[in-house]
Amino acid sequence: MSKWTLGIIGGSGLYEIDGLEDRREEQVETPWGAPSDTLVRGRIGEVELVFLPRHGKGHRLTPTEVPYRANIAALKAAGVTDILSISACGSLKEEYVPGHFVAADQFIDRTFARDKTFFGAGMVAHVSMAHPICPRLSELAAQAVEASGAMLHRGGTYIAMEGPQFSSLAESKLYRQWGCDVIGMTAMPEAKLAREAELPYAILCMVTDYDCWREETEAVSVTNVLEIMGHNSAIARKSVVKLAERLSGTERTPDPSGTDTCLDYALITAPDARDPKLVEKLRVIAGRAL
Repeated sequence: MSKWTLGIIGGSGLYEIDGLEDRREEQVETPWGAPSDTLVRGRIGEVELVFLPRHGKGHRLTPTEVPYRANIAALKAAGVTDILSISACGSLKEEYVPGHFVAADQFIDRTFARDKTFFGAGMVAHVSMAHPICPRLSELAAQAVEASGAMLHRGGTYIAMEGPQFSSLAESKLYRQWGCDVIGMTAMPEAKLAREAELPYAILCMVTDYDCWREETEAVSVTNVLEIMGHNSAIARKSVVKLAERLSGTERTPDPSGTDTCLDYALITAPDARDPKLVEKLRVIAGRAL
């Protein structure tokens, strides 16, 4: 039976997960450097979990400084089959109230200072990002949040900004005009790199504030974000346990959206034109296709 090995990337406020048996830490190096922190491995029931705090313990790294490529490569090398990202976000819709969760299914990438691909000159690939979220994993995660007692919104567009500053009022209003639902700083290029590594990816967005478009409400600040983050993080930790319990004893079949084999249709560089050094470097994330 094919088993799940669930990678959890914890965002702001989520630096540990509960209920891990056989807990152990692993120091990892990748061809793209070290990840944000040590990997924490363990299991809940029959499901292996690998946890990585995105900003490092103590929140040491800004959104721009997060080593996104190393993080995804480390999880891939650790045998992870699927990734659940948990991220704090701001709400761009009245009905997405601070304290709610959003299982986003689309992204707009407005980041500009980050390495966004494992590939490059000598080995070019173009993966599809039309549907960036694994619907199976997203639905299972959504059910786990609901079972934990939180309000969950299915679907939504997450706009990723560079940060680390919060939005201006003009930007916040513009993103609402674009039809965005939540705003954050870390889902990109994380989701793109997960796709290149053939790892199904889903995200749970923890709403902490109304950004600054809602002028009758105090503009977002670290102080009011922290006030609600503790509650959200407790729900997120509980949801991870419930998700693992749902997966335990359930066979993992190939991802119905095809992420497991997406590189079959993405590699474009002819074999005789490939850079051997880059190909070797890529084996950790693309070895199946190469």
